[in-house]
Formats: sequence, C-alpha cells, structure tokens
Amino acid sequence: MSTTYEVSGGLATITIDDPERRNPMSTVVMRGLAEATRKAIDDSAVRVILYTGAGDQAFSAGGDLSGGFVDDPIGLHEERGALAELFRLMHRGGKPTVARVNGHALAGGFGLAVACDITVCVDDAKLGTTEIKVGLWPMMISAVLSRAVTRKVALELMLTGRIIDAHEAQRIGAVSRVVPREQLDEAVDDVVDGLLSASPAAYLIGRDAFAGIGGLDFDAALDRLQGALTEVSLTSDAGEGISAFLEKRDPDWSGS
Repeated sequence: MSTTYEVSGGLATITIDDPERRNPMSTVVMRGLAEATRKAIDDSAVRVILYTGAGDQAFSAGGDLSGGFVDDPIGLHEERGALAELFRLMHRGGKPTVARVNGHALAGGFGLAVACDITVCVDDAKLGTTEIKVGLWPMMISAVLSRAVTRKVALELMLTGRIIDAHEAQRIGAVSRVVPREQLDEAVDDVVDGLLSASPAAYLIGRDAFAGIGGLDFDAALDRLQGALTEVSLTSDAGEGISAFLEKRDPDWSGS
C-alpha cells in the first residue's frame, strides 16, 4: 500500500507514500486514497482532511504508466473509476479538504490538488495536465479543473499539456496560497487551525450550498442559498456561535 492515514486533533492526514518514484497515482494508490477518505468521512472525530505527498520532490507526478493498459482496457476503465470515486467522496463528504502541495503536481496529482477546497503550494512546484503528451486526456480531472478555473484556461492547459509554475496556478484559481518551502507547514497549519476552529455544521451546510449553485441561474442560486441560510440559522451551532459572540467567549461547537 502506497498511502498512509493518520488522525490527530480532528485532522486526518492522507499521504501518497512513494517518494522514490515521485508519488505516482496508480490504481492501488487511488483506491487507497478513496478508502482513507471514506474512513475520514465516517469518523466523527475527523473534521478536516489533508492530502499530501511524501518527501519534498513531488506531491504526485501523476498516473503510474509503468504497467501499461494497451492490452487491458478493463484495467484502464477501473483506474479512471477509482479516481472518479475519490473525487465524488471529496465533493460529497461534507468535510473540508486541504492539499499540502509539497512539490510537483502533475496529471492526476494536479487533479487531486485542484479537487481540494483549499490548496497550499510551495513556490517551486510545477503543475499541469500532461496527459495529452502520452496520447491520453485528463477526463476525470476535467470535472474538477473546469470548476476551479475558466473553461478557456482549463482547455488550454489540457490541450497543450503546458506545465505552469505555482504562481500562475494561483493566478488562474487552481491554487489558493503559494509559499516558500520553509513556510509550507506553517501555512498549512494556519489553514487547518482556522478550519478546526469553525462550526462543523456551518461548513457542512455552507460547503454543500456553494457546490450546489455552480450550475444554477442567478435566481435559482439565490433560492437555494436562501433555503441554506434558513437551515444553518436553525442549527445548534448558530445559536452557540451567537451566544459566544455576545458573551465574549470561545464557542463550544456541537456540530449540529
């Protein structure tokens, strides 16, 4: 197994652990990522999920092509299904996801980084969808990339396989923060601490509402958000948060 999973203080850390090969995303790895993500979603003690790569060269250099798929079309289909399952779990799991991009993020690795709610990236990382260069297309990645950047930008990256630096990735909206390598852990801790201090009920409802308005027209989006506002206002956490604010104390979230 080339993934590791650990939980500490409400944070589940899922690591692609094959640094000698730059953490490739084989079918086994993608299934491991999906299994670990499902475990984190089902664990009430976990409030935030963090993805990273082992070592300091690569977050993930993308798909593992060493086995090939020319004589195994079913294997190819199953690999894509494993990545789709992972993205679905991340999208619907109800818990904030953070990418700690500690190095290059290419192909499937880029897709995983973009799929996270918040992506913190070292400033010397290279990112991109390079599948076109080996006669493939980033099919599953299209679903997350087209929701993070404009369609024109997404298509240009996928059609050309152009590799971009971390600052360009931030400018186009694929990355949230770019930091020097020596500040990566501090920046990630800052993001995680902020998420852990927030109401689980609020970010469950708010994250779902934000995702749900992506394909709606303006009026339908407002209707959806109005309903979500009523829903979040009726939670125990909303009452606790307002009381804590008025009483000038830290809130004690119940997550309900």
